[in-house]
Formats: sequence, C-alpha cells, structure tokens
Amino acid sequence: MPLGRLPAWLLLAPALVLLFGVFLMPIGWFLVSSLRELGTLADIREEMEAVLFSDTIGRVILNTNGIGAVVTLLVLLIGYPVSYALSRARGFAFTLILLCIVLPYFTSTIVRTYAWMVLLGRNGLINQVLLGLGLIGAPLDLLYNRTGVVIGMTYVLLPYMVLTLYAAMKAVDPRLLQAAEGMGASPGQVFRRVFMPLTLHGVVAGVLITFILAIGFFITPALMGGPADIMIAMLIEREVELTQNWPTAAMMTIVLLAVTLILYAVYSRYAEPGQGELQR
Repeated sequence: MPLGRLPAWLLLAPALVLLFGVFLMPIGWFLVSSLRELGTLADIREEMEAVLFSDTIGRVILNTNGIGAVVTLLVLLIGYPVSYALSRARGFAFTLILLCIVLPYFTSTIVRTYAWMVLLGRNGLINQVLLGLGLIGAPLDLLYNRTGVVIGMTYVLLPYMVLTLYAAMKAVDPRLLQAAEGMGASPGQVFRRVFMPLTLHGVVAGVLITFILAIGFFITPALMGGPADIMIAMLIEREVELTQNWPTAAMMTIVLLAVTLILYAVYSRYAEPGQGELQR
C-alpha cells in the first residue's frame, strides 16, 4: 500500500512509540516512584508546598528565569539580523551563512561547551588577544560566572532562533514590500511597518522556544557557571544524584514541566502564522 494511503495514526506510530519510550515512560516512572515514597496525598501536598515556598528553591527558580530571559533577549537581538541576512542571501552567501549556523550541531554540546571554556579562560584565546592588543591590563573573568553561562547558552540556542525567524521571513510576500516602496515609504518605514509585523509570529515562536530550552539547560551552566549560577535542572540533578531526595526532585520536575507546558500552550496559541498578518 502506498504511504499516502496509510492512516495518519499509522504514519505517526513510530514517532509516538519513540516519544512514549524515551520521554513519557521514564518521566512517568520517575514521578510515580518518587510520589510513592511520600505515600498519602497530604504528604504530597506538604512536599509541594515546601518546594514552592522554599527560599533556596525560590532563588534558584528566579535565577533560572533571569538567566533564561537574558539569554533569550540576546539570542533575539543577534538572531534577527542574522535571519534577515539569511533570508535575503543567495548562492554562496546563503550556503556560507547556513553552514555557520547548522555546522556546530554536528558537534556534541559538551564538546562545544569545553571549546568555549578554552576560549573564555583567564589564559584563553580571548584574554590573550585583548592583553596582546593592550585593551586590558589583566585577564577578564569570563568563566565560572554569569557571563560565561550567558555566552555559552546564547551560542548553543542561537540556531533555534535563527531558523525559526528565517522560516517566518521567507514566508513574507516580497510584493508587499515592493508595494510599500512604490507608495513612497522609506526603507526604514517598510521594515518597521510592513516587514516586522509580518514576522512577529516568528519572533514570538523563537522567543518561546528559546526560553523553554533555556530554563531547562543543564550542561552549560554546570560547566561554565559558578555557585551563584545554579539553575533548576542542576538542582534536580543534585537532589537525585547526591542527596537522593527523589520526592523533592519530583516536585521540582513537576514545577518545571508545568512551566514548560504553559509556555508551549502560549506558543501554540500566539505563534501561528496568521498572528503576523498586517492589521488594518
């Protein structure tokens, strides 16, 4: 039977089986096993309240959201012009820009993080170049602090924003831009009043995707951050591996999962292509 005649659910079956086997089932087993240790609903409610109103966990959640917001803003500021250049590039220029964006994903995140650690260290390439040029008198502290975490996460998450914005920009009908120019609008006005509104749904989608990924980051903050840069994924890992406090880890996982699902619901609601259409 041709693939086009197969039922939709059968075509989706391999992906659904994979999703269930490597995502839903492990998370479900972890949550059920952890909550079973608590026993009654009263104990579960008490543990959840302890997590939600804990000063330590509260600071970590605020820290996680703060880092995620900064990284998302930087990725947007860097990614928008890159996406615009990619959408306007042709031939070799298009291939070169696309390779620079996609090629790093052929390398493991851990390897890329260690590469940034080599670059940002006190004896790293960046400090050595700045010292050699006489721009600084002493090595800058670019590693094991918030600066290193933000740089590393911004680099890793940038392609998600660029590719999302590129898809939105390529969907813009160039005739609309030509019509605006024909009616006397300046290039700046065409960009602000026509192009940007038409790509707004891409901005919303890119921001939400980047922020969702940022708040669940583990490898880069763990390797490049300091004691003040602990994020919620790192705290969950410590509760599971070091203290073996599975109920608390389960409660924090539920909080992180709830935030992620809420943001995904917002993404599904406001990141539709129709939201970027010009309004009269």
